[in-house]
Amino acid sequence: MSRVAIKICGVKTAEAIDAAVRGGASHVGLNYFPPSPRYLAPDRVSLIAARVPAHVKRVGVLVDPSDDLIDTLVAAGGMEIAQLHGRETPERAAAIRQRTGLEVWKVISVKTAGDLATGAAYAGAADFLLYDAKTPDGAALPGGMGLRFDWRLLAGHRPPLPWGLSGGLDAENVADAVRLTGAPLVDVSSGIESAPGVKDVAKIADFCRAAQAG
Repeated sequence: MSRVAIKICGVKTAEAIDAAVRGGASHVGLNYFPPSPRYLAPDRVSLIAARVPAHVKRVGVLVDPSDDLIDTLVAAGGMEIAQLHGRETPERAAAIRQRTGLEVWKVISVKTAGDLATGAAYAGAADFLLYDAKTPDGAALPGGMGLRFDWRLLAGHRPPLPWGLSGGLDAENVADAVRLTGAPLVDVSSGIESAPGVKDVAKIADFCRAAQAG
């Protein structure tokens, strides 16, 4: 088992899940944001989620979700962890965690050192922070665009919660990213695709090997 946890995000086929499991991924991300090319439609949630073995955690990628959506996904086995990728406040994150009993991850969108500091407000409200690249103003998606931030910003930063690194990772740069930041978890989506939303089994394997080597 690698010392670095690996999340393969945006999987929506059995082949992609199987590749993530073979590669040693600790988490798979199931995307429930309709505008995303990685969106997993409700009628497929139970089928795809059931493919994930018990030792791999199912992370639901959500953007400002309603309680009804969360309830539906939990009932379908669609997530054990709620990853909040919208404008959810610390109060909303805490309410979701208290109401559902789910582990809650909050994505912190980063462009400057000041953006890192916003994570402090989620101490006691969320369980985990995921530092991702900030998308341009007006972008249709909050992430999954292959963007990266300056990882040197994390040097000397003391996250207030357990954390992971996302944004622009691929097999070529993940080992360097881990060495530079000390990230205990790396999260990849577009960096293992042959086209938007189309996971590449060979790229998943390459990424997992590179992350473990880092």
